[in-house]
Amino acid sequence: MRILRNTTDRSTHLSAAGVSLWLDDLSRRQLLSGALEDMIATKNVRGVTTSPMSFHNAFQDDPAYHQRIKQLADRGVTVDGIVRELLTDDVRDATDLLSEVYHRSRGLDGRVSISIDPRLAHDTGAIVEQASELFTIIRRDNILIEIPASPAGIAAITEVIAMGISVNVALIFSPERYTDVMEAYISGLERAKARGRDLSQIRSVASFPITLIDAEIDRRLIAIGSPAARALLGQAGIANAALAYQAYEQTFAGRRWASLAALNAHKQRPLWATHPVKPDVIDSLYLETLLTPGTVTSASPDAINAAAEHRCMNSKAVPWSESRGAEVFGDLDIIGINLGDAFTALESTSLMQYEHAWTELLHVVHAPLPAGQR
Repeated sequence: MRILRNTTDRSTHLSAAGVSLWLDDLSRRQLLSGALEDMIATKNVRGVTTSPMSFHNAFQDDPAYHQRIKQLADRGVTVDGIVRELLTDDVRDATDLLSEVYHRSRGLDGRVSISIDPRLAHDTGAIVEQASELFTIIRRDNILIEIPASPAGIAAITEVIAMGISVNVALIFSPERYTDVMEAYISGLERAKARGRDLSQIRSVASFPITLIDAEIDRRLIAIGSPAARALLGQAGIANAALAYQAYEQTFAGRRWASLAALNAHKQRPLWATHPVKPDVIDSLYLETLLTPGTVTSASPDAINAAAEHRCMNSKAVPWSESRGAEVFGDLDIIGINLGDAFTALESTSLMQYEHAWTELLHVVHAPLPAGQR
């Protein structure tokens, strides 16, 4: 199978410029229909991220899961066990489809991300244990274990990286939390080095939910309602990305990093997550604006198709400098937006939404089972 044979000029030049485009969705239907393979071949999709929400939607809408659920239930597998097996099967199959991308990019791309059970987000030890378990079950080098950037998650990231397991750090909202995330990654690499691990085999991305940031800040701006507030609509997410990118460049250019880079360690790339907050919105504009060398942009299938077919995707740096990002944050503060409060609310709400989606996912599996097997 030659995955990259039919990619379009609009997308192939992105990877040549150091920009990676990942799909933010995965389902059994995509795998069986060839839709994912086609996007890898024709849209130069170079990775996949998943979430409890995307799997919940897939389980509800895709009958391909129903027979498998029954088979596992007949074997006496618990609801939690059924969910784990279905998710890890999907992720394993997706990693196999992306194996050529993985090898061609020497491990940079061709990655598939799978989330820990979000109910564990506040338990460092449980996160580490499940990260190790998922890595062992899937048995593929090109997976990323998704760990939220909660305080407990930050502590877990260091240990998981030290174990040699690659990580997608999810739900990063504030610049301050991003500093903690980079510190956790670098500390993990230093521990891995002390344990004699090959640092070249460890990868990580740091995921910023750009559309969620804009949705929350815009909601507060609309509530203020002044002309100055309305002038700032749709700017917070990009400003945050600009500040994050500046912090990324500074952190991975210092002496501490140089000593790890000399051992073939890899930078933790920023990932701009652009999934639409509203189902009927295609945020291909975000996708194009955030295409930045050295980073990953994840997007919905609709956004990727729209950008590839109807727009010119040009690789370019985040269009605002650090000073412009700081200016926007300063303007938000002046008109009464408490960014610290907004970022705290976003983290809390997002973790609760992940947990709710996971609980609903369990209910979807639980509902059709015979009463004696529930």
